[in-house]
Amino acid sequence: MSERAEMPEATNVNTVADAPKGNWVDRFAPPVTRPYLRLSRADRPIGTWLLVIPCFWGIALAGLGDGFRLWDLWLAVSCTVGAFLMRGAGCTWNDITDRHIDGAVARTRSRPLPSGAVTVKGALVWMAVQAALAACILFSYNWLAIGLGVASLALVLIYPFAKRFTWWPQAFLGLAFNWGAVLLYAAHVGEVQWPAVLLYGAGIAWTLFYDTIYALQDKEDDALIGVKSTARLFGDDARAWLRGFMVLAVVLMATAVLWAAIPAGHVLNLIVAMAGVCGFGWHMVWQLRRLNVDDPENCLRLFWSNRDAGLIAALFLAVAVFL
Repeated sequence: MSERAEMPEATNVNTVADAPKGNWVDRFAPPVTRPYLRLSRADRPIGTWLLVIPCFWGIALAGLGDGFRLWDLWLAVSCTVGAFLMRGAGCTWNDITDRHIDGAVARTRSRPLPSGAVTVKGALVWMAVQAALAACILFSYNWLAIGLGVASLALVLIYPFAKRFTWWPQAFLGLAFNWGAVLLYAAHVGEVQWPAVLLYGAGIAWTLFYDTIYALQDKEDDALIGVKSTARLFGDDARAWLRGFMVLAVVLMATAVLWAAIPAGHVLNLIVAMAGVCGFGWHMVWQLRRLNVDDPENCLRLFWSNRDAGLIAALFLAVAVFL
């Protein structure tokens, strides 16, 4: 393939090829900060959305049982900031471990580490700063939530290596990215209950759905360099697998909502919350109908649209608590 030619001796470090054009980092951030912000993927906020949305789910699901209180406002604000920081730290770690792989792929060779815009030492320091700031937020929660947050670091550390030893790296991403659903539920309730576990499972299935779509755009490059993914594993059956993940995500989320809402005995709350689950599912149906597994741009656009799918569920769950 022509786009897999050897990495050029000089790489343009002023832009990143796979970042949205005209993003705020390229336009407004001070030049000295841009390589580090790009390392954190601040120029593409979709990852922060996909990390924080399960946190919103967890807060709202917990609220279905006993309502919202002022503390939940802090939980919502702090988990948003924390998601930005931990997503940045995770992406930095991912790029440190993947710098040689990224240098061999056309879409990623202009990222800060393979392009030489940031050194490995500089990246490690930047990762530590982001993680330390996120820890300051975590320590404002109860002890159970703090313990869950510390435990999540194991998933963050393992994930970048998953594509080297398993065909299911998307499952590891799901385990890491949806941990916030359990953590924020625990931060509200003070314990981990079955609705939170079911919601966590729904998030993992959702991640398998959207990250397989994302991986479809790299399947040819991944095959050439030996990187494993569900997109490569499923091959021509990808659409059928995606349909299965979609159904699993909806069933698990619906069960979580029913388990949390029925004991409260509020029918209207349950109806509105379940409407959110239906909207979440129908958005994924919409994605499947428009998916072209051989068109990378189509796959990327549909991957981005999962922000809206997740927010539909979060919004309806929050409204249901207020009713």
